[in-house]
Amino acid sequence: MGPIRIFVSSVQREFAVERKALAEYIRTDALLGRFFEVFIFEEMPAKSRSASQVYLEEVKQSDVYIALMGADYGYEDAEGISPTEREFDLATELYKDRLIFIKRMDKNQRNAKEVGFIKKAEQCVVRKSFGDYEELRSAVYASLVRYLEEKEYLRLLPFDATLHPTASFADIDEDKVGVFVERARKKRAFPLLNDAGVERVLRSLNLIDRGRITNAALLLFGKEPQKYFPASEVKCVQFYTNTISKPLASYQVFHGSLFEMIDNAVSFVMSHIDARVGERDKSAEVDINFELPVKSVIESIVNAICHRDYTSNGSVQVMLFPNRLEVWNPGRLPFGITAAQLSLPHTSIPANPVLANPLYLAGYIERLGTGTSDMVDECKAMGLKAPEFIQDSNFRVILWRENAPSSIENALSSIENAPSSIENAPTPTIKLDRKQKKVLDYCAVYARTSSEIFNHLGIVNQSRSRERYITRLILAGLLRPTKPKSNDPDQKYIATAGGGNE
Repeated sequence: MGPIRIFVSSVQREFAVERKALAEYIRTDALLGRFFEVFIFEEMPAKSRSASQVYLEEVKQSDVYIALMGADYGYEDAEGISPTEREFDLATELYKDRLIFIKRMDKNQRNAKEVGFIKKAEQCVVRKSFGDYEELRSAVYASLVRYLEEKEYLRLLPFDATLHPTASFADIDEDKVGVFVERARKKRAFPLLNDAGVERVLRSLNLIDRGRITNAALLLFGKEPQKYFPASEVKCVQFYTNTISKPLASYQVFHGSLFEMIDNAVSFVMSHIDARVGERDKSAEVDINFELPVKSVIESIVNAICHRDYTSNGSVQVMLFPNRLEVWNPGRLPFGITAAQLSLPHTSIPANPVLANPLYLAGYIERLGTGTSDMVDECKAMGLKAPEFIQDSNFRVILWRENAPSSIENALSSIENAPSSIENAPTPTIKLDRKQKKVLDYCAVYARTSSEIFNHLGIVNQSRSRERYITRLILAGLLRPTKPKSNDPDQKYIATAGGGNE
């Protein structure tokens, strides 16, 4: 069986970067690269025939025609028709499989002929919209995987794109979808509103096909994802020593959607590492400088949850030692990528692209392909040892903490009957009033916003209240913010090991 030929067409200048990136992605992806061969005009050798003739000949030889449509209509021939529209018409005439991807923009930004061309294409093919390259890549991936399934090249789809055999829309949490839409609109200008409806949102994210939902939809927005995927949990543990040994300082297992597990795992780490409190010279709140770069902690946890092998019975493990943070996941690096390359900018080949795109839209992933090299820069900027990336039976990321606290280990080794869980951990000697205790109980398991805290207390969110019920608890080491900046719009607070129930 020969390769499946893809012809990628578009206006020559408008999508030059995207065309090259797509071709590189398809060729290097472990799955798509096995089946597809890509043609883009930038790689066409010089020939005596006109470019338009060569393109039409390539369309005839192709199996799949991909068109990227945006603002420009492009060069027009003597009859006022662009080469792109000529190619689309020929692909239609020859019954080629056509995949149309349209850049989202205001209609008045498009050339009038481009608007007409898009309308014509929409009448005869299903099209997808995209905002940037990350969305485009996810949509192309999902479309090509569906093509392989329909043509029976694939008998088993990749895990994230597979339609779940029994789950239905009743298993999707509408509130979780609403939270995602709100966050994605804020972070990436996601085009849909909360009232768009669950089905429309899932369709825009390639999480639904013919009325059935994918595994990715359940992991991202399911009411009970672990009902279907028990191993899709995150285990977080804090050790007293630099080895995996009991007793444990703290241990929690987080369930829920990928978004919820990421938030809770990050909160667990940030609430158990050292932080330096800034001066209160501008407001009652204070800035917190954590001993590990917050973005690197988030990146290591997001990568583990997003890129893990979900067919494995293993789980993601977040392990905090006195001298380091280790994040494990049951997965392997993409073919062609080595652990050494992760310290440098490299091609991004997400193991679960359908899962990765919503995480990108919601702001959990900043820019695919640079996250691990950014971690190296962030740690070095703080004077820390460079992170380590290790591939063996699992994939591991190690973030080294500042000045491995041997003094802490010595102190702990002298404690008889050391506590084995967060509930039994020693608490600082500070006199708490009833409402302060109520705050710590409320924030013991899940990180909460200041609004949630004051609603729980039934009091007004004022500077005096924030001083008493948030800042004082932070200064006492009983409450920790999850973000380094006090004015971060996503700021939440969680009780530390010493701030749980009494």
